[in-house]
This record gives sequence, C-alpha cells and structure tokens, in this order.
Amino acid sequence: MPKIAIVTDTNASLPTELIARHSIRMVPIPVHFGAETLLSCAEIDDAALFARVHHGGSYPTTSAPSPGQFASAYQAALDSGAEEVICFCMSSAASATYSSALQAREMTPAGKIHVVDTQRLSLGMGFMVLSAAEAAEAGATSQEIMDLAQDVSRRTHFFAALATLKYLAMSGRVSHLRAGVGDLLHFKPILSIHEGKLSLRERVRTQSRAWQRLIELARQSLDGGQAARMAILHVNDLPQAQRFEQQVRTALPCPDDIFFTEATPGISLHAGAGTIGLALTKR
Repeated sequence: MPKIAIVTDTNASLPTELIARHSIRMVPIPVHFGAETLLSCAEIDDAALFARVHHGGSYPTTSAPSPGQFASAYQAALDSGAEEVICFCMSSAASATYSSALQAREMTPAGKIHVVDTQRLSLGMGFMVLSAAEAAEAGATSQEIMDLAQDVSRRTHFFAALATLKYLAMSGRVSHLRAGVGDLLHFKPILSIHEGKLSLRERVRTQSRAWQRLIELARQSLDGGQAARMAILHVNDLPQAQRFEQQVRTALPCPDDIFFTEATPGISLHAGAGTIGLALTKR
C-alpha cells in the first residue's frame, strides 16, 4: 500500500474499477428523499435514483458529507498503514464538502492530513484524483502529488450536454445559471465549470448538435495537441455514451483507452437522465 492515501467524495464520478485498482477511499454524498437518506454509490446508484424520480413524489436533495464521514475515511487509511492522507474535495464554491473535510482533519489529530479544494466538479476533480493516486503508487511525496494534481487541473477540460434543464430546475440549481428557464427547457444546454461553479456555456436545439459542440469544444481545448487521458460521462444512459464515443474517436486524436463512467447520484440528480459529458487532460 502506498504511504500516502488518497481520499475523495463520490462526486468525483470515478468508475468503481478504477477506484478499486488505485485504492482510492471514497466518501459518499448523502441523497435525501424526505426523511430517508441514502448514500451515493453505496446505497443508491443512477439507475435506482431515476427509477424513484420517475415513480413520482418529491424530488430528492443532496448534502455535503458530514465531518464524521471524512474522519472515518482518514482514520481507516491511517489504520491501514498510510503515513499521510490527501483529501481532494469538490469546489468549495459549489458545496460545503471542503468545509466538512477540513473539520474532519481536526478530528483526526494523529494523522498528517492535507485537504485540497479542487475548485472542480465531477471528472474535473476525478482526473486530479486519478493522477494523485498514480503518483502515490509511484512513491511521490505529498507535495509532489498536490503539485501534480494542480497541473492536471490546469490541463483538464470538461464539458457536458444536458438532455434538458428540467432536472436542474427541479433541483433548484438553475436560477443562478440564467433566467428564462421556460425558454431554456426547449434547448440542449452545454455546461462547463467556471470559477468553481457549474456554468451554462451555451445552448443548442438538438442532441446531435449538442454532441457536435462538445467535440468542437474539446478540439479547441486540445489546440492541436494530444489528450493524455479522456473519459465519457453519462447519466443512466451507457448506450448513448457508447454512440458518442464513436463520434469522438472519428473526430479527435484520442488515447487508446477512453473510459466510461456514471456521474453518480450526487451529480446526476442535478444534471438529469440523458446527460453526456466529455473530459480530457491535454498532454
């Protein structure tokens, strides 16, 4: 086991096989259906989430993990032999997760724990976490790992095409994106991350145009270069993600391996079923 353990939350949108391969410790995002709370990935996945949403009833909400959840993850890493812990948190501009992780550090006085505000969401954070885990396995120091993660962040671009803004509207997250929600519901929104927050970049009228636009934005981000890492995110729609991959491989210089991943419920209930995202790290 590496001497430095990597911790993050399930909003990193990483596939389970990569989490297991790199021994990344995940803190689940709580999803609330009224008085009932389910833990993202551990007790509810995207398929179960939207089965419940489409069945009717009140729309669920999410909250930041408690400091106790993070403290438990830190302590488990230390008990397993880690000498240091680095915790990567989703943007503090979008969630109180970072604050919880900081409080948890004070609850774990025996360990050397670093908490990083990634200022990213979903795979923007996930790619930082993966690079950090790989560096830890290679024997890098904690400072080298955190410096590498920030470099990866600067080179990482993430864009998503929502099937509709209906779910963002239902979750109450659409008001800060733009007014005129009624008109926007007839468009396919293209989202990116700006200053640590979800940002409505533009809107198009059809799914085919939305996918074309994701590819165009990715091409602009590469600026003639190559992608060191690439992934396709989906919300409860792997067949659509696989069709999108065919277009991506035809249009862009791609690494041999492109992995697919679910957004996971903490992200999915805001993005909505049918969302497709493309993340890449420029070499």
